[in-house]
Amino acid sequence: MSSTVDRPAATEAERRRIINRLKRLEGQIRGLQAMVESDKDCEDVLTQIMAAKSALNQVGLHIIGHSMKRCLVDTEDRTRDELIDEAIAVFIKYSACVK
Repeated sequence: MSSTVDRPAATEAERRRIINRLKRLEGQIRGLQAMVESDKDCEDVLTQIMAAKSALNQVGLHIIGHSMKRCLVDTEDRTRDELIDEAIAVFIKYSACVK
């Protein structure tokens, strides 16, 4: 993996956005732990679980989108069609897990 110095500014900014989203998600999960520990209403806990799940899915989609942008630029070894096929395969694999 390349060092932070080798990354373009846009890529580094994108990485920071993803990290920030994950930190917010970490806070949501800790809140869920506190809700369970304090015996909160099941419906309230499940509502927060759905919110955390949605947030995690959004992070995954964000990462996929960012990855596709990077992959589609790197055309040295593969054709455009191969790159697109790879991007679609990753998206389909992720989408199957989200359901």
